[in-house]
Amino acid sequence: MENLFTDPFNILLIAAFIGFFMAFGIGANDVANSMGTSVGARALTIKQAILIAAVFEFLGAFLAGGEVTSTIRKGIVDPNLYTDQVNIFVIGMMSALLAGGTWLYIASLRGWPVSTTHSIVGAIIGFVLITKGVDAVSWGKVSNIAMSWVTSPLFSGILAFSLYISAKKLILDRANPGKAAITFIPFYSFLVAVVISLVTARKGLKHVGIEWTENEVYLFTFIFSIIVAIGTSYFLRRNKEKINGVGGIEFAFGLLMIVSASAMAFAHGSNDVANAIGPLAAIVSVVDTGTVGSKATISPWVLFIGGIGIVFGLATLGSRVIATVGRKITELTPSLGFSAEMATASTVVAATYLGFPISTTHTLVGGVIGVGLAKGAEHLDWSSVGRIIASWLVTIPAGAAFTIMFFYILKYSVGV
Repeated sequence: MENLFTDPFNILLIAAFIGFFMAFGIGANDVANSMGTSVGARALTIKQAILIAAVFEFLGAFLAGGEVTSTIRKGIVDPNLYTDQVNIFVIGMMSALLAGGTWLYIASLRGWPVSTTHSIVGAIIGFVLITKGVDAVSWGKVSNIAMSWVTSPLFSGILAFSLYISAKKLILDRANPGKAAITFIPFYSFLVAVVISLVTARKGLKHVGIEWTENEVYLFTFIFSIIVAIGTSYFLRRNKEKINGVGGIEFAFGLLMIVSASAMAFAHGSNDVANAIGPLAAIVSVVDTGTVGSKATISPWVLFIGGIGIVFGLATLGSRVIATVGRKITELTPSLGFSAEMATASTVVAATYLGFPISTTHTLVGGVIGVGLAKGAEHLDWSSVGRIIASWLVTIPAGAAFTIMFFYILKYSVGV
């Protein structure tokens, strides 16, 4: 493979293109996790959802995507195992990205909401298995990630259930729900803003050269959240007559869904961009240093490619999976959709904050099931839930199988 490494620029160009392809798949498939509930609840049209998601998915990826990336890049396998096999390692990371992107593209065409985290983790496991064997996989890390695939939807479901019950008691079931909505919805808006601004200030801004003290982080979070709450309150009061009319309470929650959808898109971009740029960052590190396993910072251009790829995939192919998530699990209203989105965004942001790659697909489905149960179990389409879970089970072996195929194609193409 000496011919491939004679020009590092060519390696970076190929890797960037493949990383973009994987990010495209994430945008096409996983965007449903940030926008499906808003569209399903009819708080946003598909065009509006795509526009909002494009902005906040990119900001989440670019500003806060570096934390989870290190886990994907070096957590599943010890890179030092490939110290003397730099070529093999680079081919493996490229194969993993191709595999994940291919599976996501296939699933998106069919409207299957699969896990992008599953896709890339399965892909990397496939690479390690065929090059180093079963013992080389960091099964402890894998088991921790796998545990999150159970705990994250459970936590999200409980939180979504609780949020919806609180909204029912504080607003929906009150004698004057319009007045209650104007009073309490700004507080919910404040909580959404806290979630999005805290992770941005503490974890994200350092990737663009801004480092704040703990007190500055809290001050920024408080001021930003207060501004969002005041803005929400102002808008609600301006639309007081509409809110007090027939079905107006759901209009008020529709406004809140726009805020929570923005937070969800930001959270999703921050967490799932790692699935595209983790292996890409590993390749860049090898090209920059000539060795495997060195600690390298995540280059801003790598995060930029991940963010742009997500937006492009969302805009061109995202509507198919949005329809599945937004309408086929349960019938959503803005109040239900907000509860599911807020719970999912909080869970994903917390995981991103801890550097823990979870599946936003699992987390959102847990949230939607949680609000469905708050309405009553009979309101859930369990057959759709079953089909979604079945698509999850196929994802890991599919990712591994595609990796093996692409690995051998690339390996023999370059003569390694």
